[in-house]
Amino acid sequence: MAARPHRGGDPCLAGHPTRAERVVRLDSLLGIVITGLVFAIVLAPKIHLTGAALVATIGFHYISPWATLAAWLVLGPRPRMTWRTIPPAFIWPIAWLVYIFVQGAFTDWYPYPFLDVTDLGLATAFRNALLVVVLGILLSLGLKTLDTKLPTVGRARREQIPQN
Repeated sequence: MAARPHRGGDPCLAGHPTRAERVVRLDSLLGIVITGLVFAIVLAPKIHLTGAALVATIGFHYISPWATLAAWLVLGPRPRMTWRTIPPAFIWPIAWLVYIFVQGAFTDWYPYPFLDVTDLGLATAFRNALLVVVLGILLSLGLKTLDTKLPTVGRARREQIPQN
């Protein structure tokens, strides 16, 4: 999909991206931008890396998220999002959060300190998870708006992208 965003050429000839493809594209963009924001705001102040770990985290948590967003802003493809793309984009992130809290109840292990029920308590960990979901919702609304307002990129034509 990344190598062939128009599925082989002109969307008029090759068909339009499916809803699933639009959801995966939105999930990818949301996932990496949220990774950058959560790391910079919540996690980075608590860790002090050096050497190879510092180099890796700079690439993974600072360069990659913002380079991906910048590439999408400049290169698109656009338009690709519809209002019906947003709700299904939250299925796997919410399923992942449910899994994390269920497995954590049995193992007392949580992947991030802001979700750690053992240290924070259930209410605080749930609140933190909800804040990340709300951040995702707000970002998805902003990205959808930008997807509509920014110039069409590539050979896509606005009027030919189905709004489903």
